[in-house]
Amino acid sequence: MAKAKFYGTGRRKKSIARVYLVPGTGNITINKRDINDYFGLETLKVVVRQPLVATETSDKFDVLVTVKGGGYTGQAGAIRHGISRALLEADAEYRPTLKSAGYLTRDPRMKERKKYGLKAARRAPQFSKR
Repeated sequence: MAKAKFYGTGRRKKSIARVYLVPGTGNITINKRDINDYFGLETLKVVVRQPLVATETSDKFDVLVTVKGGGYTGQAGAIRHGISRALLEADAEYRPTLKSAGYLTRDPRMKERKKYGLKAARRAPQFSKR
């Protein structure tokens, strides 16, 4: 490992995460707050840690994240994507592990646009026979 900082950008829905991996003890800091303060749900914390657990590097790197946009679930997915990309930059040998788990794939699902004549993307106005 020549460089001290490894960078990865993660995206999901409307969320964008800028992730830096720094050699350390395994602290995860999101928007200058600890992961336990930032995410209330345990499942979201698990989602964020998945790439580190898969590559067995959870105690080798400190994770510094700046994330904006979207909700908590989208942000957790974006952080996972960013951590995976940063791990690839750190060591290319993690690629098969991360790829087979599906952490390198950008989730393409987005909010569907609202159509004219409808109340939402697919929700039609209420129908009344009389």
